[in-house]
Amino acid sequence: MRKRASRSTHGRFPSISAGPAVRPELERAVALARELRSASVAVTLVVHEHKRLGRGLDLATLAEQLRAAGIALQFLTGELQGSHNPSGVVFTVLASLSGMEREYIHDRTLEGYESARSRGKTIGGAAVTDPAMLSMALHLRAQDLSLRDIAARLVISKGRKKGQHPSPATVLRMLRDHDETVGSDA
Repeated sequence: MRKRASRSTHGRFPSISAGPAVRPELERAVALARELRSASVAVTLVVHEHKRLGRGLDLATLAEQLRAAGIALQFLTGELQGSHNPSGVVFTVLASLSGMEREYIHDRTLEGYESARSRGKTIGGAAVTDPAMLSMALHLRAQDLSLRDIAARLVISKGRKKGQHPSPATVLRMLRDHDETVGSDA
């Protein structure tokens, strides 16, 4: 399971960083490659695309560490397809461009959210909660039930998910939004 490095919010929409902070599979692969290399075995780390390793400086740093350990790096697809010398100018420029590409995509996505919001559009999936569900959730919470138990007792009454139970996260958001609204009215 990949864990993300950070979450920040711009309005109501989360922004998730491109690179996970914990990458155990990559760390194991690099450790194995170093172990094999220390036994004088020629090692090439083959990756589908450079973006799977990282972007920008993170990619350049990792590639340089691999090169210093005597581990070759090869990409099967993408702009960097083939074997590369991580200290080369072409590699560094393309790694930097991929980092800039991620930032560009992020900025354009936020602009799209703002544009849609200004036109009165909603972002995200259809709302599955309604006032009746909120009322029932508040009643169940007053009985000290867990979010999971509350979610199991609620039923979505409209839309594609009609007849299903909301997730505990949906219940938490619904109750938190209610609490914030009531708190700001007081």
